[in-house]
Amino acid sequence: MQRYFSYLLVLPLLFIVSFLCVVPIISGQTEAVDVGVILDADNIVGKVSQTCISMALEDFYTLHQNQSTTRIVLHTRDSKGDDVEAASAAIDLLKNVQVQAILGPQRSSQAEFVIYIGNKTQIPIISQAMSPSLSPVDNPYFIRAAQSGSSQVESLTSIIKAFGWREVVLIYEDTDYGRGIMPNLTDSFQQISTRVRHRSVLSLSASDDRILQELYKLMTMQTRVFVLHMLPPLASRFFTKVKQVEMMNKGYAWIITDGLTALLDSMDSADINTMQGVIGVKPYVPKSSQLENFKVRWRKRFQQENPDMDRIELNVFGLWAYDSVTALAMAVGRSGIGESKFKKPVAMENLTDLAAIGTSEMGPRLLQSIQNIKFKGLSGDFHLVNGQLQPLAFQIVNVLGSGDIRQIGFWTREYGISKNLSLASNKNYTTRKEDLGAIKWPGESNIVPKGWEMPTSEKKLRVGVPVKGGFHEFISVERDPQTNAVIATGFCIDVFKEVIELLPYAVPYEFLPFETLDGESAGSYDDLVYQTFFGNYDAVVGDIAIISNRSRFVDFTFPYTESGVAMVVPFENDDRKNAWIFMKPLEMDLWLTTGFFFILTGFVVWFVEHRVNKEFRGPPGKQIGLIFWFSFSTLVYAHREKLISNLSRFVVSVWVFVVLVLTSSYTASLTSMLTVEKLKPSVTDIRDLIENKEHVGYQEGCFVEGLLKNNGFDPTNIKGYSTFEEFDEALSNGSKNGGVAAIIDELPYIRLFLSNPKYCAKYTMVVPINKTAGFGFVSAGFGFAFPKGSPLVPDFSRAILSVTEEDIVSGIEGKWLGEGATCAEQDGARVTSDSLTLDSFKGLFLATAVASLSAIILFLSLFLYDNRNILASNDLSIRQKAFAMAKTFDEEKENSSDTSKRKNPTRESIAVPAAAAADRPQSPAISESQLVEWIFSHDGGFPTTESNTPIHENIEIVESTE
Repeated sequence: MQRYFSYLLVLPLLFIVSFLCVVPIISGQTEAVDVGVILDADNIVGKVSQTCISMALEDFYTLHQNQSTTRIVLHTRDSKGDDVEAASAAIDLLKNVQVQAILGPQRSSQAEFVIYIGNKTQIPIISQAMSPSLSPVDNPYFIRAAQSGSSQVESLTSIIKAFGWREVVLIYEDTDYGRGIMPNLTDSFQQISTRVRHRSVLSLSASDDRILQELYKLMTMQTRVFVLHMLPPLASRFFTKVKQVEMMNKGYAWIITDGLTALLDSMDSADINTMQGVIGVKPYVPKSSQLENFKVRWRKRFQQENPDMDRIELNVFGLWAYDSVTALAMAVGRSGIGESKFKKPVAMENLTDLAAIGTSEMGPRLLQSIQNIKFKGLSGDFHLVNGQLQPLAFQIVNVLGSGDIRQIGFWTREYGISKNLSLASNKNYTTRKEDLGAIKWPGESNIVPKGWEMPTSEKKLRVGVPVKGGFHEFISVERDPQTNAVIATGFCIDVFKEVIELLPYAVPYEFLPFETLDGESAGSYDDLVYQTFFGNYDAVVGDIAIISNRSRFVDFTFPYTESGVAMVVPFENDDRKNAWIFMKPLEMDLWLTTGFFFILTGFVVWFVEHRVNKEFRGPPGKQIGLIFWFSFSTLVYAHREKLISNLSRFVVSVWVFVVLVLTSSYTASLTSMLTVEKLKPSVTDIRDLIENKEHVGYQEGCFVEGLLKNNGFDPTNIKGYSTFEEFDEALSNGSKNGGVAAIIDELPYIRLFLSNPKYCAKYTMVVPINKTAGFGFVSAGFGFAFPKGSPLVPDFSRAILSVTEEDIVSGIEGKWLGEGATCAEQDGARVTSDSLTLDSFKGLFLATAVASLSAIILFLSLFLYDNRNILASNDLSIRQKAFAMAKTFDEEKENSSDTSKRKNPTRESIAVPAAAAADRPQSPAISESQLVEWIFSHDGGFPTTESNTPIHENIEIVESTE
């Protein structure tokens, strides 16, 4: 009994202990974490997201029911589409519920104030607001559980670039969402030289009449490419009116952004039918079995919760909401946060509701946990970078006429536009339209819209033309005396008309003269071009030169004339009677070089022949004269000195060839000067005009005036003229008689001037001026000017190329500018100099220099070798050796021919006086040459036998030979 009684006492104790241990565990598993949700209950995105959020919590805790110690409890509030309601809902959740995180709101305008509250209270705000103006970097407690709206900008830009559209019109709603990406789009389009022609902003409450008014305005513009950034409520009404005014016809291009494209599946089929031909981009969601299973479950759940809504499909916003709740639940479990605690301010009096809330103690830990979450969700990889999701790719779709939506390609940051995502690793970034699938454009057209058209409802193209006092061959503007209509004629006008005819569309135009009230020119050509920049003209046609400073204000077409600036000068006076004309065939440096080599050659020959040739010996004066005489006598091949050394013969042979070439060239050049000297221009280098401070002329109103001033000409020496007659008079008078030394103008004017028989015999054109002459810029030719970014420029340029290739311009030139000069004087007019220069003979002088140097080196080598005993002597100093070598060089050296003459070839005896023999020095060893020299030292070496001379004993000397 005692044993059973003890068991009864133990059982209550075990029950109490078990209760105390189990209750905390149970309570830990069910600990709640309050999370607020702010959605638009009547909005499609809000309804889809609400279902996804509920399913996300259920799926997560079903999968982790044995692991989680905390559970999220959602507290949902309806923002009713109002910014104030959203802010009030956030304050209510923080003040009364003390939530530790808030999901939403999804509108950017609503999220802005809620994010501000989150920063103040240190509560994470997980929102899908896409406006780039809301930056997680600037708002540390803002987590963008979506892709930023700016992430699609590059994909939109790539589409524009792929089709080569140069102008677009931006249409967007007047909200934070609509305005958010506009700066990014504009900057991105500028980088590909695409101009935003117009921005059309519509309020969410805009009436149908207001929409029609804006569309009619767009119809009058040339641009036919529209980028639309709206959400479905306004976009559906807008496209209905677009269809009504027939702006969904052939030739138009419409591109919609991801906010609208992602929700096309949820729009009515009637609304989609109004968008036939539209291209759109939307975030790419990778396909997976998990996603397909969820779509089936979601569709069933959504129909249960919203039985009155039929055509609603799951969109990327719902997937982002699902992944956001999953990430939050994982972060709550990992961070180990417990009961919500807010740190209240010390002073509670006179505080607003927001200030009285305080700051969350768990918020920073939860924020850090969320930012470190990484997992593969339904929308793809969930990974926050700088507080927001990063795009994997964008899907490019095309809305078909039946309301279907067809995928036509993808865009990725690594590879650009492609038809699929299975790409080779070595593929480069491309933006080609060929990489997209087949596109059905508005009006069920398969032809790519060119991006702009000349609308029939727009005013005529206002074409400005210059008013000039001369040079009417290029352009002339008159008025009909009866109708006062402007009549423009000339070379430039005919080219413009031919180009207009080749355009693939009709362009109505009218000419507007740039003139004052009294019919005079209203300014320079620069002023005329600037009128286009100011919007007073739609184009400028005339002899307008394409130069750099004008290109900063307007866009030019391709030039239709040759480019460049030239100088026309009179022919130089005939100076064949000049006493010094014989000096002109050679330049001064060539004269000096030739004289130097004459002296050098003479010296080399003397140096080699001095020891062995008696003709190169004698007094110093004779030898110096011989050096000059010998080389200069080779000019007429009159040298009579016999050369003995082969080295000197080699040097002279080379030099005679050089002299032959020089004399032949000199003769030819002098002959040319005496016959055609009058064809030489008076000035050949524009820099001579600057250095001599000569007066120069130019065409009034032309850019050449600024060109001359900017490149060193004194403004007082520059004179403007308006006609060819004034050109002629100024050139005839010359710079010293009130005229000019040269006229500098564009090539077309110069060629027209010289095509006149009155002028071509008197003047000539010098080689066109370019940068090598020291000038900073020149004209690229005549072109048509249009406002910056005008879509007419490419089409006009292509038409100009066609006109040029088909020689139509040549025919127009023949009509207005003539066939060119027929004067014989112009055939040789472009002579820059008749004098021969040193450059033409460098090779010859190099050859003779090498020959002379080689001869001297070889001669010195042999001479030093023959006298090596002197150099090797140890008894002599360096100075004595130098004197000995100089004395030896100055001594005559016997050559083989002289020695053979002196030697007796037979064994004859030579009679020598006995006295002489007796007087001969008794050297024990005397050389034969010394003996012979001594014998012939008296009267040529032969003895005399006069009567009064005693007879001496003869000594017989016999020459022995081996």
